[in-house]
Formats: sequence, structure tokens, C-alpha cells
Amino acid sequence: MKDKAKNALAAAAGILAVLLLWDAVCRSGLLSSYVLPPPSRVLQSFYKMLLNGELREDITISFIRVMKGFSIAFLLAFLLGMVRAMLPGSGRYYEYIVQFFRNVPPLSMIPLLILWCGIGETTKTVIIVLASFFPMYLSIVKGFTGCDRKLLEVGDMFGYSRGRKFLRIVLPYASADILVGMRVGLGYSWRAIIGAEMVAASTGLGHMILFAQQMSRTDKVIVGILVIGAVGYATDRLFALVISKFLKGSCDNGWN
Repeated sequence: MKDKAKNALAAAAGILAVLLLWDAVCRSGLLSSYVLPPPSRVLQSFYKMLLNGELREDITISFIRVMKGFSIAFLLAFLLGMVRAMLPGSGRYYEYIVQFFRNVPPLSMIPLLILWCGIGETTKTVIIVLASFFPMYLSIVKGFTGCDRKLLEVGDMFGYSRGRKFLRIVLPYASADILVGMRVGLGYSWRAIIGAEMVAASTGLGHMILFAQQMSRTDKVIVGILVIGAVGYATDRLFALVISKFLKGSCDNGWN
């Protein structure tokens, strides 16, 4: 408890130092309020957007989009990783394609996706899938293919079929890598949705930031940036909490 209290105080001190420096720069006149509004003005805008429901609506819409795309990406990554684990020779047929698209930035696909699917939800979902699929797929394959050979030999001794070895040995062994990939993929999902909403959306946090920039409301732009960071951090911490409960004791190994 003492360590947690110390960490919380240290984090609060760091945030307070940034706010004080920000306020000092604004008061010094080095930058105009148009370029960098003071913290009080940003807080006032945040409060107004929270009261009128604008912020809550955009957060909800972006969150739903992220969860939808993230779920589809995880399902695809898990199935493809399972095929790779159970049929090792199958990787030669699609691995180069996967590695090729892994190096293509998802946002570069937006013009093509708009031509194919319009500016509806499909485009944004595909962008999230493309962004979050690859880190999850790589972690899942690492977990499945890195299983201890001695454990597999024990399965052979007990007469396990290939499917039973996968469910009883490989899957539990790979659970940590799978969860790591999911946590990283969730972060990539938030990055992708903001870019997609700036180009092909009329709602959501990304569109809110773009619209605020067009209206020269720097304070609202900063509110949007801070909210994105806060929501992304909150979902990451929630995911880490679930992982620490699922993998008992792992919170001492990078999950906190």
C-alpha cells in the first residue's frame, strides 16, 4: 500500500509540474492564447462539453467502434495463429502476405476504403482491424509456436490427439503471449480510430478534434487530445487488471 501511495503521489506531482509549467508559459506571453490556451480555459471548455453531453457522446461512439474492430481483429488473429500452430506447413502460403501488409500503414488505406465502402462504419472498422490485427497475430503465433517441446512429449505419452494437445497444453502455455498481444492491439486500435474519424466520420473524438481545428478552437483540440489519452489509459488499466486476475502473480512482471 505504501508503494502504491508513493507512486500515486509521484504521478500527481509530475502532472502538477506540467500544469504549472504550462500555465507559466501562457502567463509569460511567449505564446498567444490562440496557439496555447491556458489550463483554466481548457478546463472550462472540458466542463462545458461534459455538461452538454457532446463529450460523452463522442467517447461512447469511438469506444464502440474500437471494441467492434478490436474484437474482429482478435478473432481473425487467433484463428490464423491457431492454423499456423496446428498446421505448421500452412504458414508458407500466407506468411509473406501477412508480413507485407504489416508494413503498410492502415491510414494509407483510407482513400481506397472510402472508394470501396464509402465513409460509413465499415471503413472505420477495417482501419481498426488492420491496425490491431498484426501485433496480436505476432504475439499469438509466438505463444503457440514457442510451446515447450517437453510438454508436447508428455501429451504424446498420454495419447493426446493434435486438437487435445492444443487445448490442454499449447493454449494455456500461450495465454500470457495472447494477452500481451491483445493489450498492445487495443492501444493500436485507439490510435487507428482517431485517424479514421478525422478523415471519414461525422462523429467521434477524432472528428471532434478536426472540427475544433477548423473552427480555430485550440482549447477544444487540447480537450480532445487529453480525453483520448485518458480514455486509452483507462481501458489499458482495466485490461491490465483483468490480466492480473487471470494470470495470478503476473502483476509483478510488467502488468502493473
